[in-house]
Amino acid sequence: MDERAVFTAVVYVLTSGCAWRHLPESFDVSPATAHRRFTVWTEAGLWRRLHRAALNEIGAGGELDWTSAIVDAASGRARRGAR
Repeated sequence: MDERAVFTAVVYVLTSGCAWRHLPESFDVSPATAHRRFTVWTEAGLWRRLHRAALNEIGAGGELDWTSAIVDAASGRARRGAR
């Protein structure tokens, strides 16, 4: 299986929000294969390493501004009774 095609299919699912089972046939990758590779790559820490590499590349070019940040509340855990 072409790794680039699988990677492209996985990124499509992650960025589009489509369900794995609705992965367009035009990717030439089965939904099961795409999901299986996503799981393997996630367990191997690939996404964290890609994120770090992207930040390093942007930072090396002086294009990274750490003076502000956005926190997505949907990814934070809410505590019962918290104010």
